[in-house]
Amino acid sequence: MQVAFDDHRYLFVNPKYKGKNIAPSDIGKPGWVNFGGDKLWPLPEGSENEQQWPGPISDALDAGDYKLTVSEDHETCAANLQGPPELITGLQFSRQISIRADSPEISFRAVMKNASAHSIRWSIQSVSQYDTADRRDPAKYNHEFWAIAPTNPHSAYVGDYWVRAGLADDPSFEVNSGKFRLHWLPLENELWLDSDAGWIAVVDDTDQFGMIERFRYEAAAEYPGKATVIFYKNGAALQLDADGTPIMRSRPGEPAPYYMEAEINSPMIGLQPGSSYAMDTEWFPVRASKKLETVTWAGVAWTPPSASFSNGTVRIVGKFGVFFPGKLVARIFDGQGVMISEVELRAVDPRQVVELDQTTVASANAQRVSIHLRDEQGQDRGSLGETKISRTET
Repeated sequence: MQVAFDDHRYLFVNPKYKGKNIAPSDIGKPGWVNFGGDKLWPLPEGSENEQQWPGPISDALDAGDYKLTVSEDHETCAANLQGPPELITGLQFSRQISIRADSPEISFRAVMKNASAHSIRWSIQSVSQYDTADRRDPAKYNHEFWAIAPTNPHSAYVGDYWVRAGLADDPSFEVNSGKFRLHWLPLENELWLDSDAGWIAVVDDTDQFGMIERFRYEAAAEYPGKATVIFYKNGAALQLDADGTPIMRSRPGEPAPYYMEAEINSPMIGLQPGSSYAMDTEWFPVRASKKLETVTWAGVAWTPPSASFSNGTVRIVGKFGVFFPGKLVARIFDGQGVMISEVELRAVDPRQVVELDQTTVASANAQRVSIHLRDEQGQDRGSLGETKISRTET
């Protein structure tokens, strides 16, 4: 699977298997054939009992014979994938991947069904393997690849995240101003977050392309290991040899390729025989920066809007990426919260960085401005941000 947006390709494609046709019946067990792309896995992982999935492995869930059908109408086109049942977990996966005619949005519905004759309990996980190689020189890694997720203000983890595997003092990651930021380095690591904001961002800052993955957070639900989001960095790692001597387990690029997994977890779900659970997520390809601050239903901002009043005009400044083509509209409010004017600012396109610096006429009682995106069908897609209007002395 690959996702391309304005010629920017997001997902890792394993060069070891690129161009090769490996049928499900040809995949050896045990073992794992990692094609790259995007996948569905069950959680929890482990090998202690049948309530854990000993993955990643090329079993019927990861590498089974999925049946493909395509459905379409004038608004959407969908690929429907129906997988085989897997004996040990009792699970059967299916997936619908939909794209729209009016935006780059990609919608996913992942379904896990109990294909056994007894009750089971699992989480379903969306696993996206992003390409972290340098696009200009794939033998090297991308020094400007980032992942961002809001932290949970009531996190169960000390420091707002948990290093489940790898170096605890890995310089790749930090928490600042309520955001977990991962700057990809070729050191193997797995990080768990109990983020409750319902989105993560992956950004290639070299060309300022990003991907926003949205999910539904269920506050009262139990998540596997309390994690809603997991980031895994492929790369070099230390281990002990047979004599107890520390050795490097892999060298980046040879044979460990450059990629990062962004993983979205569903809650733990109890399933009776024949019952199922669906997890809905959305991807929004967008122009973005490593400085990304906010994500809304309209787009992203890495320079949130600011506004200043002088001599009967308001100057509005900000830097954004949008999810839908259309026009930006400024809604101007007075001190009582009443909208006193609505001004069309400029046309926008998801393929273009939106650098806004525009002046518009406004009355003296203007106090606040909100920047909205109106799509090509005239629908209000929501606000990119709002700000109080400062006053400039003259």
